[in-house]
Amino acid sequence: MPQRAHGSKSVTLPLLSVLIPASNEEALIGKCLDAVLQSEWQKDVPFETIVISNGSRDRTTEKALEMQPLFAERGLSLQVLDRKEGGKLGALNAGDHVARAPNRVYLDADVEVSEQLLSQLQDVLETSQPRYASGTLILAPAKSRITNAYARIYSKVPFMTHGVPGAGVFAVNAAGRMRWDSFPDIISDDTFVRLSFRPDERVGVPATYTWPLVEGWRNLIRVRRRQNAGVDEIRALYSELLANDDKPAFPLKEKAILALQDPLGFAVYSGVAIAVRLTGSTDNGWSRGR
Repeated sequence: MPQRAHGSKSVTLPLLSVLIPASNEEALIGKCLDAVLQSEWQKDVPFETIVISNGSRDRTTEKALEMQPLFAERGLSLQVLDRKEGGKLGALNAGDHVARAPNRVYLDADVEVSEQLLSQLQDVLETSQPRYASGTLILAPAKSRITNAYARIYSKVPFMTHGVPGAGVFAVNAAGRMRWDSFPDIISDDTFVRLSFRPDERVGVPATYTWPLVEGWRNLIRVRRRQNAGVDEIRALYSELLANDDKPAFPLKEKAILALQDPLGFAVYSGVAIAVRLTGSTDNGWSRGR
């Protein structure tokens, strides 16, 4: 049981820190935290949760603070940081600065974890060897027909079906977190962290989490463009990490099979990819989604 001396007392430290960066997530932070609160945790030492509201102009901070009594009732710590500065990477670094546990889970505010996920992640992180872990991703039901069609193909591409994508949720242990200092100011934090580990150091657990895609044609293009830019940035700045990329190829034969199985879905998915290539980089702002 990890302990730290505090004056004449010994303070029990959490085993796991759950860090949730949140910018203008008033509509979603409550559901995210409620899912965390419902987590099954059979260990003697509890986990802690840290929400980092960064540059929020809505009631994200207030909504998170409203959850503190519910966490306290279960003997869990919920800390809410209110940063006036925007930027997800700055939020992650601020959360890391106050996190007390050796193992860390980085959780997007629009994700809902299943009851077993945090406990299963903690189990696989309990090793002296560097470890990266995530759960089994379930795409949230889409509201728009366009996003629903896109999701049917997206869920079947090699990146999503092979290895441990870690989209929306990734976790590292103490030895793994030593792979980098502060989070660099880059677009794709999840890609940077995932590729900081060899494939044999990445572990997927069976517990699920629900992760949404953005709604509508324009948003899908915007997010896909930013997604591509993030990968290009990693290639330019951290080319050594590409040796850890285990994403398999997406051969023409497999694409043809998907096109025959779901012509509409494939047309939408391919159309978004083509639109991104044709329009190039036209915005650099943060966009929710994948």
